[in-house]
Amino acid sequence: MSSSYLQATTDSIAQALEAKTPAEAISIYYRVLENPSSAPDALRIKEQAITNLSDLLRQENRAEELRSLLTQLRPFFALIPKAKTAKIVRGIIDDVAKIPGTSDLQISLCKEVVQWTRAEKRTFLRQRVEAKLAALLMENKEYPEALNLLSGLIKEVRRLDDKLLLVDIDLLESKLHFSLRNLPKAKASLTAARTAANAIYVPPAQQGTIDLQSGILHAEEKDYKTAYSYFFEAFEAFNALEDPRAVFSLKYMLLCKIMVSQAEDVAGIISSKAGLQYLGPELDAMKAVADAHAKRSLKLFETALRDFKAQLEEDPIVHRHLSSLYDTLLEQNLCRLIEPFSRVEIAHIAELIELPIDHVEKKLSQMILDKKFAGTLDQGAGCLVIFDDPKTDAIYPATLETISNIGKVVDSLYVRSAKIMA
Repeated sequence: MSSSYLQATTDSIAQALEAKTPAEAISIYYRVLENPSSAPDALRIKEQAITNLSDLLRQENRAEELRSLLTQLRPFFALIPKAKTAKIVRGIIDDVAKIPGTSDLQISLCKEVVQWTRAEKRTFLRQRVEAKLAALLMENKEYPEALNLLSGLIKEVRRLDDKLLLVDIDLLESKLHFSLRNLPKAKASLTAARTAANAIYVPPAQQGTIDLQSGILHAEEKDYKTAYSYFFEAFEAFNALEDPRAVFSLKYMLLCKIMVSQAEDVAGIISSKAGLQYLGPELDAMKAVADAHAKRSLKLFETALRDFKAQLEEDPIVHRHLSSLYDTLLEQNLCRLIEPFSRVEIAHIAELIELPIDHVEKKLSQMILDKKFAGTLDQGAGCLVIFDDPKTDAIYPATLETISNIGKVVDSLYVRSAKIMA
């Protein structure tokens, strides 16, 4: 960075744009920012220089320089309106976020900015940076600190009645409680976000986020049909905006179809006009699971888990439903295997399904208790005995109906006798 400054003019910006290397352009922008002039035109050129410089530093993955730039610009922020300051600060923080592997740097940067905004009494900017900090802490799994920060922030924002920010904070709080497995509080926060959103115009991206979170919570409660409709709404919003979250909304739609035993619909959704835009490993993973589910094949399911580990087991939303899906497939596979038998050795079933004997025996006993089929385990002989489906005896419902009718007759006679006696 040269010690001699350049004039803050459009010619200086043009010179930087025509520079042969990024390093040369960065040096020119720094020299423009060193210009001491505080004339309106000079300030406007400096704002442009900051935007261009921030983009270049992001492209060069120079996160530490972006952090230093934010500190160097503090005297400049005193010369421009607070709204422009907020825009520049948030822009630089967002640029740092686009550089991979900078989560710790982002957290420390946000904490520095929060301290500066408190000292400068810039409430509007501080609240938004604190919301960003809470989101970063949640991603870093520092849940107690994030919850403490949010609880104080949400009270402050409610007093100011900043509904747009309130929607963001309530949504963030819902995600945080969901991560802590506190579903009642997650639902309460989501309801608060919806209430605030109903009072204002909500941008489509934010509405899509609300629908996505609604779908996740309904799926957690096993209400997959409602979850599917919310995921569909989120997909429509994100697809129109070309938001990368569209593929995840579509992925969760497919998950809901599989969980309600409609795996045959998955291929149709993927091959639709909207689905074809997002072909890739995420959808391939769900198609593999759907095929395994349709064929009731535990082996295919395990193959899908192994081949698409990043898309299935490492996705926190899908992973939560995998054990339930695994149990469903295991039950369906066991039912298919024992279908032709009235008595069969447990070892033979374990050999056919390629699982340990104790695991199969435990699952069969659970299925008998849950009345998934009628049978009993003869552990002495190591066999499973399957009974024919018991026919329901019609005499019991008929008897109950008769007793109910007699009760009504007696009640009627009692009312009539009471009138005669009166």
